[in-house]
Amino acid sequence: MKKNMIKTGLFSTLVLLGGCSGSSSEGISQQVENQKQRLNFLFIAIDDLRPELGAYGESRIHSPNIDQLAAGAVRFDRAYCNIAVCGASRASILTGTRPTRNTWINYYDAITEMRPDVKTLGHIFRENGWHTIHNGKVMHHAGDASGSWDEEWWSETSGTWRDYEDPENIHKDTALSLYPSYEALDVDDNVYRDGKIADKTIADLKKLKESGDPFFLAAGFLKPHLPFNAPKKYWELYDSADIVLPQNTKMPQNTPEVAMHNWGELRQYEGIPAEGPLTDEMAHKLKHGYYACVSYTDAQVGKVLRALEELDMAENTVVVLWGDHGWNLREHGLWCKHCNFETALQVPLIIRAPQLDMVNATSAITEFVDVYPTLCEMAGIPIPAHAEGKSLVPVITGEAEEVDGLAICRWKEGYTIIKEHYAYTEWLDSSDNTYASMLFDHAADPDENFNIAHKPENKELKETLSRELKENLGENFDRY
Repeated sequence: MKKNMIKTGLFSTLVLLGGCSGSSSEGISQQVENQKQRLNFLFIAIDDLRPELGAYGESRIHSPNIDQLAAGAVRFDRAYCNIAVCGASRASILTGTRPTRNTWINYYDAITEMRPDVKTLGHIFRENGWHTIHNGKVMHHAGDASGSWDEEWWSETSGTWRDYEDPENIHKDTALSLYPSYEALDVDDNVYRDGKIADKTIADLKKLKESGDPFFLAAGFLKPHLPFNAPKKYWELYDSADIVLPQNTKMPQNTPEVAMHNWGELRQYEGIPAEGPLTDEMAHKLKHGYYACVSYTDAQVGKVLRALEELDMAENTVVVLWGDHGWNLREHGLWCKHCNFETALQVPLIIRAPQLDMVNATSAITEFVDVYPTLCEMAGIPIPAHAEGKSLVPVITGEAEEVDGLAICRWKEGYTIIKEHYAYTEWLDSSDNTYASMLFDHAADPDENFNIAHKPENKELKETLSRELKENLGENFDRY
């Protein structure tokens, strides 16, 4: 079924993939030795980026660089994070493990504390001979998962991680604990932190070019995370009149209260009320700011990718671009992430593997834990036993339409299974009793406005999805 293929084969797929599934160790050391001389990996993380990009069909967004990457890569149209919060999501993708009852719960989760028994992507590439570099926000904590990186760099800021440049805003942030929700200054890109991360990553590419060492280079950009600080020119890309607020601003019909939240992350910022909805004016300004930050980060990604091309390194470098989770922009009356709705769980995922004949896009249901075994297989590294996902290589090459056809996601006590065109969520107490549920049919209701879990005609479907959800939570669900 190889169709819509991107012909970019520098090396033979058979040479790359022969015997590298991880199920057999025969010949694996030689394969690793061969592949690490050829393939580099550029791993680009973007904070709070939802799949609202030109490449994903959103014409209002200015994202030409990510769009160009996607045009020569595989765009995953149904990719999901395993948990909709930054620290836990990053821990999950970097270890290839799903959330359990006691792990990958919140933004501050540390791999060293919760899963010291597993090796991160950085760690496994490093021990197999790749030079590993961490720039910016890839992992959530500096120094977490010791042994993962040969080099780790987080960038410097004028004040706190919120990275204001206006002196008045810096004062509010550091002295008064008042956080302006946005900033638009007429400054160069590298005044803000993401510009510095791009510059550092480009400098690393030049250094790695000179050394000739195979590398796993991870770059983590912060925007469009709050506060929405971006150079003024990116705000000016958008005509305010063209920014449209969503229509579905109410809680979905028949949806349990536990599915909603008070978007406490945004409530910390200046001018945001402690309770209740935002005014249309403030909602409009925040969405404008989110868009400006997407375009700002897109420009930084473009600089890095151009440097990769100019250094003649693109044809032997696998590029993986991902957003750590989605972000609500007033859908269902919500802002931020922290929920089990599609707007928080669905993510952009783009993989360019120049040694493979690739499909251009896939609707295969994909979850972040699949990335770990995928990169191991591409590199010829045996897939560790702890990795819970499936390699996406058969989907990337068009040999398979699906890997396993499902994704398992979680927020707090809510556990979601995505399968076919359904999204089913159960809230489980500590004794595994279900105290709430919701079911959406994305074929009939893509915006998730009607919870149909209560309908008698869906009883059998709900029971089937419930059983499959619990089966796929895994044997480690209560262990860690």
